[in-house]
Amino acid sequence: MNRNLFITLLIIFNIAIDQISKVVVRNTLVFREEIDVIGDYFQLIWVENKGAFLGMGSDMNPTLRLIFLLVLPTIVLGYVIYYIVKTKELDRLSLIAFCCIAGGGIANVFDRIVFGQVTDFFFINLGGVFKTGIFNIADISVTTGMVMLLFGGILNRKKVKDIA
Repeated sequence: MNRNLFITLLIIFNIAIDQISKVVVRNTLVFREEIDVIGDYFQLIWVENKGAFLGMGSDMNPTLRLIFLLVLPTIVLGYVIYYIVKTKELDRLSLIAFCCIAGGGIANVFDRIVFGQVTDFFFINLGGVFKTGIFNIADISVTTGMVMLLFGGILNRKKVKDIA
């Protein structure tokens, strides 16, 4: 498959699964209702987030929110896409990781442009051992991409160490 087609399809896939999930949530859940999927450990709770990750920045004035939650992320996402298209030496793991980050980022920026906020709905609480904020599939895409880059960096460092 053509590399640029692969990049495009992977980014579109990440955007699509996020946006489809958000449409389903907005059309089927009741706002702020807690639905137990796996007891209290995994719940669906539809909220609208005017801020960034975990609501950070939601209390900023509108101009700062526009700059930090829309303009800067759009510039960064543009650069990420430029980087993955132009950097032909990227290994497949890094390429997939950057596509997940770009797709998830674009999906959340799209929400901010169209709705002025981001739809979140997943919540995990493992009895105080581990507890998340409320998040969405785009957040999972970005986090997965970051973990893949970290994992890939550790693997590449180990390979270089083994060679030396």
